[in-house]
Amino acid sequence: MSGHANSLKAVLLALGANFAIFVAKLAAALITGSGAMLAEAVHSLADCGNQGLLLLGMRQAKRPPSDDYPLGWGRALYFWSFLVAILLFSVGGVFSIYEGVHKLTHPEPLSWPWLAVGVLIFGLLAEGISMRGCLQEVRKEQGDRNLWQWFRESRSSELLVIFGEDSAALLGLLLALLAVLATMLTGNLLFDALGTIAIGVLLVVVAVLVAVEVKGLLIGHGVEPKQREAMLGFLRERPEIECVYNLLTLHMGPDVMVAIKARMRAAASGRAQVDDINAVERDFRARFEAVRWCFFEPDVDD
Repeated sequence: MSGHANSLKAVLLALGANFAIFVAKLAAALITGSGAMLAEAVHSLADCGNQGLLLLGMRQAKRPPSDDYPLGWGRALYFWSFLVAILLFSVGGVFSIYEGVHKLTHPEPLSWPWLAVGVLIFGLLAEGISMRGCLQEVRKEQGDRNLWQWFRESRSSELLVIFGEDSAALLGLLLALLAVLATMLTGNLLFDALGTIAIGVLLVVVAVLVAVEVKGLLIGHGVEPKQREAMLGFLRERPEIECVYNLLTLHMGPDVMVAIKARMRAAASGRAQVDDINAVERDFRARFEAVRWCFFEPDVDD
């Protein structure tokens, strides 16, 4: 329903890309002795940690319900996604801005610039593969919406994070490449410092956007608007239901909880009405597979 099952592939692709970039940057740092390249290697390793946190969240979300957690652990995924957004903001964005300001006040000549260019181009290729896989999963739930509409309406927190991370990484690598090339061509170290600051600002903006969306899921988001309309349409077409008073939905990670309040059509007996309600719930779950909990309240008034 929301594409949670499709997100694992995108997370693993991002993890593989970030680890490959980390190895390339670490090798370049060891060869050149560049502290800046070593810092970039640590940055890529931190990105790998972000994917690890998402995988942990996806695993925790599968824990079964218990007396202490009657609706399961699905929303644990939102906590870890929010934590990744915070790390992207602090470790990625703020650190890059600090590094750029430091370069402005204490400029250092580029060491082995062509090696840096090679690493950046390799990073662009690796992140491009990751982004391609992410977009394949996004399209499965995007429908006729543009990417911004999908980003605002999606309930797949882990896919939101990967999309944001990959977008920021691609644009950041491109900015870094342009900054390094401009510095090589002009000899002006200002381009390198400004490029680093621009990357930091980009990461901060993406982190804030992702955090805002995941915050809504942490607080308690219902299903996507089109999905809710489909649910209402299904209920209104049922011959057992005379009027739908209210429909409440809540995402619990990959699963959905639904509460329905409706006036039932007259039945021959109380037992017959119970059978009608059970039939509606059974068919509702069959139609909307992500619905794990369905609470039905028959009533005569709203």
